[in-house]
Amino acid sequence: MIEGARKDGQLVTEDWQFLQKPIDGVLIREVRHVPRDHGVITEMYRSDWDPTGLPVVHSYQSRLFPGAIGAWSCHSKSIDRLFVNQGHVKLVLFDGREDSATSGHVNEVHCGDVRPMFVVVPVGVWHGLQNLGAGDALMINFPTNAYDYQDPDHYRLPWDSEQIPYSWTGSTAVPRLRADAKRNS
Repeated sequence: MIEGARKDGQLVTEDWQFLQKPIDGVLIREVRHVPRDHGVITEMYRSDWDPTGLPVVHSYQSRLFPGAIGAWSCHSKSIDRLFVNQGHVKLVLFDGREDSATSGHVNEVHCGDVRPMFVVVPVGVWHGLQNLGAGDALMINFPTNAYDYQDPDHYRLPWDSEQIPYSWTGSTAVPRLRADAKRNS
């Protein structure tokens, strides 16, 4: 082997389950496509997938350009319920809640066309997205609270913030966690 080469670690189990410990309160549900004679059906949201039990009061779609990073954002009242419906997206979550059992933990998942997922992001969990694909990525959000135009429940940090122990890298590079990040294995 060439000096300095790193061996890949295990990413999933033999039955394709993620190895990383999920951040407390985060739900990641992989969704399967249903091939039909006329196309493909993919469910995006079902109330029985959602542990919040809160109604869908608002939905919107976000578009992320190739290579773009949309990070970091967080809410103090609203829970995001995300579904990436087009593209290849890296979704990174950081538990910024001091009273959480997983405070300081980072989760990273890849989702999109090939591996659709429904992801519940609790209040106080910072999240960011990077489009790893060659085309636009589309994401639908079913937040628990409708957007308040006069008083938005939306907090932001720059993508390269030192407050979050994660380093974004180029679209083809392997991400590196900063040394002070808590591992989730």
